[in-house]
Amino acid sequence: MTELPPAPDLELRLVRYFIAVAEQRHFGRAAEALHITQPSLSRQVRRLEEQLGARLLDRTPQGTRLTEAGEVFLPRAKALLRSTAQAAAETRAAAEPSRLTVGYMANLYVTPAVREVRRRHPDADVHVVHLAYDDVRAALLERRADAVVGRLPFPTAELDVTVLYDEPRVLLVPLDHRLAGKESVTLDDIADEPLPQTPGADPAWSAFWRIDPRPDGRPAPGGPVIRALEDKFEFVADGQAVAITAGLQPGQTIRPDIMAIPLHGVEPSHVALATRSGEHNRLLSAFRKAARTLLKAPTEQTEELPYGS
Repeated sequence: MTELPPAPDLELRLVRYFIAVAEQRHFGRAAEALHITQPSLSRQVRRLEEQLGARLLDRTPQGTRLTEAGEVFLPRAKALLRSTAQAAAETRAAAEPSRLTVGYMANLYVTPAVREVRRRHPDADVHVVHLAYDDVRAALLERRADAVVGRLPFPTAELDVTVLYDEPRVLLVPLDHRLAGKESVTLDDIADEPLPQTPGADPAWSAFWRIDPRPDGRPAPGGPVIRALEDKFEFVADGQAVAITAGLQPGQTIRPDIMAIPLHGVEPSHVALATRSGEHNRLLSAFRKAARTLLKAPTEQTEELPYGS
């Protein structure tokens, strides 16, 4: 059997420097971002190239470009740093078994479960952190959170997900809308109503909250483009669109110029607990149990609209 040559002893600091230059496409800008001098950065990148036995970057009049070898190494370099960060985080987690971070989407309440964990484990350091609607999976995999309570759908690869309870979906309309004051509405009532669109949103999330396509196969009507979910309130209040959300009780107001109407004939929103796949420790197990027991659909909500819809 042919023996493989020994792997080079790569310095992670040099790998990080290379990534900075590759992303900036300029040694000067990368040096400024790294808070080191440009000559020093050039020397460090040359050291990495010597360790690898390949030229990674070429200087050009416009800046810097990756060589063919550099194009191959860049994604692997990023994966190497991510793997190292994950290994460090897992090691710290093993050394600090009394710390738990719980994430939640706005207008979802984790307090009862968090208080129960603290009661049963007074030595525990339990934190809570608010997460955006599209940050559930990343927060867990990047170990910014150990458990998250959020609204499906969100990407679930490498996660364990348990549905805790359901919330009926409702329609948001301005007070002078033709549907305002109705006890409930159906998809037929809003067949031609524009709904806000969020570029770059997860397709499954967008399809769920726009009900796109409709049951008969037709696409949902287009609508104004929003960059932040809070912007949709303005479009709804101004009569430019209607919107679908959850977590509101019938008759509950969001703001003085918008009302919520129950939307019948559609699947409810699912509030779920998500954790990293296969991960178990005493605090995480305690929170899972408390969440399943104590986190229920509230009978009354605050007037703050959930960001997760």
